[in-house]
Amino acid sequence: MNRELTIRNSHHKTCLCVELPIVEYQKARDLQSHLVSARRDKIIDSDIILILEHPPVFTLGRRGGLENLSVSESFLKKSNIPVIHVERGGDITFHGPGQIVVYPIINLEKARLAVTDYVSNLEEVMIQTAKDSGIHAQRNGLNRGIWIGKKKLGSIGIAIRRGISFHGMALNVNLSLEPFNWINPCGLQNIKMTSIQKEVPHSVSLPHVRQTVKQHFESIFGVELVATDIKELY
Repeated sequence: MNRELTIRNSHHKTCLCVELPIVEYQKARDLQSHLVSARRDKIIDSDIILILEHPPVFTLGRRGGLENLSVSESFLKKSNIPVIHVERGGDITFHGPGQIVVYPIINLEKARLAVTDYVSNLEEVMIQTAKDSGIHAQRNGLNRGIWIGKKKLGSIGIAIRRGISFHGMALNVNLSLEPFNWINPCGLQNIKMTSIQKEVPHSVSLPHVRQTVKQHFESIFGVELVATDIKELY
């Protein structure tokens, strides 16, 4: 990692921000694992957030969720959508292009964040981002994330390894919602998923929403995001 960048970050409450395009889920998972180890071992002396999108994929959390998949294995093969079991909390969900995914790699103890406060902060980032598009979203006792009535707009699924957070949040902006019809999202029945685009009459710009997410992350977590090339973290 660039020495000047390390020194600068050691004197300010900053967070490295890596923006990526569409990244295969397993590649992003491997990247997170590398960064968690580097953060834990103090090879990287700053927290990091990854902001990206995934190609279509279903993921199963620690609670499983295969029973909440309502289509056949052959159907999935024809659709070319893999199913991956991961270490985050929660049940089954879907990721696809047009959904902003944020993976914070944060030393929660050093940041003085309890896990519940950390999750609430992620929800608040999504709530405020939705508000900027004229959408009143809120928390719901059924499931962590953000909701508009019984429609879910954003999801949370985190993991913590030796005090370092990974996985994170997924905000539906303008993705295809059809694959959500093939599952019970988050293991919940009789709920629908929605997106910012579906809830507003005007066209939604994904880059603009990305920028809004970053601004609210800075405000809510009390950090300055420093744009960083992924190559600097290896």
